[in-house]
Amino acid sequence: MQNLVVITGPTGVGKTATCLKLATHYGIPIINADSRQIYSGLCIGTAAPTPEQLSQVRHYFVGTLSVSDYYSASRYEEDVIHLLTHELSSSPLTLMSGGSMMYIDAVCNGIDDIPTIDENTRVLLKQKLEKEGLESLCEELRLLDPDYYEIVDRKNTRRVVHALEICYMTGHPYTRFRTHQQAARPFHIIKIGLTRDRKELYDRINRRVDMMMEEGLLEEVRRMLPYRHENALNTVGYKEMFEYLDGNMTLEEAVERIKGSTRRYCRKQLTWFKRDPSVQWFHPDAYDDIIRHIEENMIR
Repeated sequence: MQNLVVITGPTGVGKTATCLKLATHYGIPIINADSRQIYSGLCIGTAAPTPEQLSQVRHYFVGTLSVSDYYSASRYEEDVIHLLTHELSSSPLTLMSGGSMMYIDAVCNGIDDIPTIDENTRVLLKQKLEKEGLESLCEELRLLDPDYYEIVDRKNTRRVVHALEICYMTGHPYTRFRTHQQAARPFHIIKIGLTRDRKELYDRINRRVDMMMEEGLLEEVRRMLPYRHENALNTVGYKEMFEYLDGNMTLEEAVERIKGSTRRYCRKQLTWFKRDPSVQWFHPDAYDDIIRHIEENMIR
């Protein structure tokens, strides 16, 4: 039977280094589960694998889309399942790694059967967002789907817009399609979480942001200015740099905000992942223990 080893954990914990060692040890590729590394041109701000790392191990879903391309967790689920059941079907062990909670859940548990948004609806809501703003769309969501309005993060532009896209396209509330049913999978899943002491993790995050700046994050963001309203760039690092380029804060303030936003996202990731009792947690340095856990839990 095919085994899917899922390596997850908060941003900055060291997933890339651990996965490269595991992939090299087993001679297998890595399926990326980072929702921003899938876009090209965002190498520095997303801490995407370097060209050297990509040459060492085959990676899937890294830099394969343009920032203007529409993509979602449901499409990712379809693409990964197709990859696992076709191109990688003969491999007894496959590795998936990333910190995007929705993407990992989509592959492991399935995602609700929500209709794919057509291009006309997507463009319409994008135009409404640009013209009317998020607050106006939230009020519209309150009228069309009051149940989802009560639970959604109303500062999360993508979630508000997506719910309205469904309402517009189907004529039904978004909540009608959210059934949360567990999907059957033709492979065995082994979930491994990587974690560190909170202070150590925060120090790593702060140092990584400083390194991103040294590597040219500001220049990367400048190149993305024509695409700043695309959903792919509505993420930590790019949003703060755009604010700096708009003259709304100093560069030093923008860097500190990136660090703070990344630490908050890290806490959110840990809360999400630790709700899943199937995840076995390890320090990234406990490499031998990770190998042993995989060997003991594989289905052969």
